[in-house]
Amino acid sequence: MPKLSSRDFSGVWSAAPTPFTNAMDIDEGSVRRMVEHHIRLGVKGLFLAGTNGEGPWLTNRQRRQFLHSVARANRGRMPLAVQVTDNSAARVLDNIHEAREEGAAIAVVAQPYIFFNATPVTLLAYYQTIIRHSPLPVGFYDRGRHSPVFVPESILPAIYAERNLVIIKDSSSDAIRMKIALAARKKRPALKLFDGDEFHAVPYLKAGYDGLLLGGGVFNGYLARLIIEAVARGDHTLGERLQLRMNRMMWAVYGGKKIKCWLAGEKKLLVDMGIFRTWKNYPDYPLTPSCRAAIRRLLETDRQYLFP
Repeated sequence: MPKLSSRDFSGVWSAAPTPFTNAMDIDEGSVRRMVEHHIRLGVKGLFLAGTNGEGPWLTNRQRRQFLHSVARANRGRMPLAVQVTDNSAARVLDNIHEAREEGAAIAVVAQPYIFFNATPVTLLAYYQTIIRHSPLPVGFYDRGRHSPVFVPESILPAIYAERNLVIIKDSSSDAIRMKIALAARKKRPALKLFDGDEFHAVPYLKAGYDGLLLGGGVFNGYLARLIIEAVARGDHTLGERLQLRMNRMMWAVYGGKKIKCWLAGEKKLLVDMGIFRTWKNYPDYPLTPSCRAAIRRLLETDRQYLFP
C-alpha cells in the first residue's frame, strides 16, 4: 500500500466506472486500458466501486477482483480509494480489511443503503466505530439528501473531527453542508475536501475545496484540470466557460439533462474510444439512438479533451 502525501489530495480524482465482459465478469483488458487513460488525462487518484463504479450492485467477489485488477495495472502510480459502504459497522470493517489486502490506500464510506433506528446518536456511533477501527484512512462520501438514509447536519462536525477521516467527497449540492465541511477543514487542515458535483465545480473550487472527485473523470478529467487551473489563477470567467463546456460534454454522454442513458452512455463512449469492450451495466440503463448520435458527435467536437 503506497504512503499518501498531501500532494495526493488535490487536483482531479476519478470515480471510475467498472468494465464488464458480456458475461458480467470484470474485464481485465479494459481495466488496464482505463488505468493508462487516467494517467494520460493527469488524474491524481481513483475511487473504485462508488456509485458510478456500480459499487452498490457489485458482488463482494467482483469488488475485490476489480480492486485487485486495478492495483496490478496501476503499479502504485495513483492512490486507490474504494467504497466499502454497508449497513452495519461490522460489515463495513470487514470490507475495509479486504480492500486493504488488495491494495487500497483509502476506504470510503457513504450513507448506508438501509439503516433501521436511524437517529443522530446511532448514525454518529456507526461512523465513529468505522473511522476509529479502520486499518485504512477513511473518506466520507456525503450524498446529502440524495441518499435513502439521511445523515443530519447536526452530527457532521463530530464525524469530521475524527483524525482518521482524511477526505470528504461532497456530492450533497448543499450550501449548508459545504459550510460545515469548510469549517471542519479550518479546524483540521489535514482534512481534504473534494467536490463530487461535477456540474457545479467552480463554486466549490472558489470556496476553497482541494479538488474534484468526478464520476465522469475517465472522460472529462483533462477538462476538469483546466477548470481547476483557471480558478486557481483567479480567472473565474474562463472557469465558468470551461464548466459549461464540460456540462455539455456530460449531457451528450449521459443522455441529456434527464440523464436517461447515464452508465450506458459513459461506457459506450469508452467503447468508441477503444478503452472498454462493452457498455453493460447492472442498472440496465438504455442506449437510445439519440445518445449514440450525441456520443458520435462528441468524439468529433471534443477530441482534444478526450485524447489530450
